[in-house]
Amino acid sequence: MMKDLRGKTAFVTGGASGIGLAMARAFGRGGAQVVLADIDKGAAREAANRLISEQIKAVPVQCDVSERDAVREAALEAIAAFGKIHIVCNNAGVAVGGPVGTVQPKDWDWIIDVNLKGVIYGVETFVPLIRSHGEGGHIVNTASMAGMISPPNMEPYSATKFAVVAMSEGWFIQLAPENIGVSVLCPGFVRTRIHESGRARQEKYGSAGEVGSGLAQQQQEAAQLVLAGIDPDIVGARVVEAVHAGELYIFTHPAMRDFVQMRFAQIMAGFDSAGKSPALASVKNVSTMMKP
Repeated sequence: MMKDLRGKTAFVTGGASGIGLAMARAFGRGGAQVVLADIDKGAAREAANRLISEQIKAVPVQCDVSERDAVREAALEAIAAFGKIHIVCNNAGVAVGGPVGTVQPKDWDWIIDVNLKGVIYGVETFVPLIRSHGEGGHIVNTASMAGMISPPNMEPYSATKFAVVAMSEGWFIQLAPENIGVSVLCPGFVRTRIHESGRARQEKYGSAGEVGSGLAQQQQEAAQLVLAGIDPDIVGARVVEAVHAGELYIFTHPAMRDFVQMRFAQIMAGFDSAGKSPALASVKNVSTMMKP
């Protein structure tokens, strides 16, 4: 558990706005110095200047998390600025959705490369650096409530966020003996620009696909929910609380518990059905290699 942030450095991807900037601000207010990594260097510079005006030590770096080498280069810049990195927030993310069969191949590539591989690159780049200084650290991976439940038409987004939850659960166990904590942030609706994530879409993924009027309406409704969400600074404060406490799961909307319980009820019903299955009668007493 990281109780004291003074003298620590936090590296935050997607740090120029939204939840990323809010986490950087919250860590900075707690005494940490922060690195704002963002694909938009100009926006990162403006955000860093804003934090500096709030008496927070901050530097901007350009970082496209879909490129492993870009993450490594950003890490070197962060070390050059502050010497050591203790906290890493793998937060950069994009959103794509649509009815089955309508999501374009480049859309799948984009969301997997940013939301999934970006987290992998962040962890694989920074964990050795945290190990090297021996002072411990903490990883915060941004997933979503869509990493706990899967609403229709959000399957690409949910798939990446479920994966982030799964990886975080494994890393939490792996890294605990090394004094490196892991948390997975699963927010509900937060007032960010996630619904406008196409503004920073890299050329290699082409332009966003054309959508029909039905999906356009769904996107408009999603945007309204996002814009009516909670203030990102509330999320930042909650993340710092959880890092101090060494919590694995960071939720921001307790009222959404019911949706998760509904999913778990369906899963348990599946186990109940399997327990009564004649087809499985012969394997009921076979021991499993996986122990809870």
